[in-house]
Amino acid sequence: MGDLTTWAWVLLAVAALIVGISKTALPGAATLAVAIFASVLPAKHSTATLLVLLIVGDAFALITYRRHADWPTLIKLAPAVVCGLLLGAGFLAIADDAWVQRTIAVILLLVVAFTLWLRWRGTATGLIGRGGRVAAAGYGTLGGFTTMVANAGGPVMSMYFLAARFEVKAFLGTAAWFFAIVNIAKLPFAIGLGLLTPQSLLIDLVLLPAVLIGAFAGRALAGRMKQAVFERIVFILTIVAALYLLLSAPV
Repeated sequence: MGDLTTWAWVLLAVAALIVGISKTALPGAATLAVAIFASVLPAKHSTATLLVLLIVGDAFALITYRRHADWPTLIKLAPAVVCGLLLGAGFLAIADDAWVQRTIAVILLLVVAFTLWLRWRGTATGLIGRGGRVAAAGYGTLGGFTTMVANAGGPVMSMYFLAARFEVKAFLGTAAWFFAIVNIAKLPFAIGLGLLTPQSLLIDLVLLPAVLIGAFAGRALAGRMKQAVFERIVFILTIVAALYLLLSAPV
């Protein structure tokens, strides 16, 4: 911790604030926190440090939106997500930081393009609805993979929930349960790969208040946000985060 400059701590605090807001108002915004953490801490270790803060944000999101989840959707996604987590753990063990960033960025941009195409064609409800096994398998696998590799599953699953046309509270409630379960499942992998250290936990302890402040602010924001505005913000944040990861990857 002594190696971090004052500016580094400021950036990490901003990222922690974004984590809180993303969990209670703007799913997908957490990818910006992923990018900030990776720019301040060693990329792979940053994923484990951020994971603990994400779990804290998940707990707050569950307190707020736990009754609004669509459980049939979560159950349908589960097998593909497990496959994605296993693939992501294998990839994380062999890939360097540059490949991790580029892979996640390309996946996010492709998912955004595909989701916009579905909505333009008017076929999203049929493909993403309760009978959409192919879409659930695709989005679920990518969501599990990206969240395991770089805590960047939020944008992928945001695109899935947007394509399903969930209203704001159903979106946030389903996302809250999804990421609470998935992030806890990722902890053994992070520990087994040696990425979660005592130093990481100390950094998390310092940043915890910023997550809570962001969560309270996000809850107030979500209650005033119109559906159309909510959807546009999620799309924009996803694209910005993906482009940042792509352009900032080491050559």
